Amino acid sequence: MARDGFRMLPTRYAGLHAVAATSSHSFPRHTHDEFGIGVITAGGQLSASGRGQVTAGAGDLITVNPGEVHDGLPIRGEARSWSMLYLDPNLLVAIQGGLGEENGTFEFAQPVLSGRPDTAGFLSTFERATTRDETARDMAIEQALLRLFAPLASGKDRRPVHGPSPGLGRARALIDDDPSRDTSLADLARETGLSRFQTLRAFRALTGLTPHAYLLQRRVADARRRIAAGASLALAAAESGFADQSHMTREFRRRYGVTPAAYRAACLSCNSIQDA
Repeated sequence: MARDGFRMLPTRYAGLHAVAATSSHSFPRHTHDEFGIGVITAGGQLSASGRGQVTAGAGDLITVNPGEVHDGLPIRGEARSWSMLYLDPNLLVAIQGGLGEENGTFEFAQPVLSGRPDTAGFLSTFERATTRDETARDMAIEQALLRLFAPLASGKDRRPVHGPSPGLGRARALIDDDPSRDTSLADLARETGLSRFQTLRAFRALTGLTPHAYLLQRRVADARRRIAAGASLALAAAESGFADQSHMTREFRRRYGVTPAAYRAACLSCNSIQDA
């Protein structure tokens, strides 16, 4: 939906809303019911809130807490552009739990964050949250949110995990045994006995891949075996856990350099295509 330069982008993730906007409007003092985090992508903005008067320019992260009174004025009256994610407080509580934090006390301390790597993390999270790709989307979005908020949380329980958790093997087996299953980070964390954020780091240390990337790899490999055995492309996509054939095609080509259709044709003609 577009209105006055605002686009409301669906995220398909409960409690998470996305906005992309370009406007020269001066916003009066107002509040939001959600936590908000975003980035100025062009131009600049002046804002006054309970955390002080601030200026934000292109590349700066901006934040707002629920119930916080603030305004927003364009610098020199010129249009500025920004992208924002708004999180229901209950979702923030869930993210805190995933980081190993105590629940219910989070708030953004700074209204503007400049010159930090969080900007790239936000843009990656925003893209992940608003993509139309439904392949393992919940796990992918949760991973992105955990990574975004990890440096903004208090830092409690951010200790590295020394040595592999005995449950990491079980977590990997959960994916290996049934790649088509809609496995979540919470599922993996239950196996490892760690927080979701610790599980994310430990899984990557063990396998070299995030859980989401590992799951996609296993699904592509499963689809490849099914195609080689004679399954139709649509059936291979469905039975290996992809949302549809186009998602399988994109991931298959990215990993193997050929489309599933070309691979199937080669199998039928007894040609051999090796892994990249």
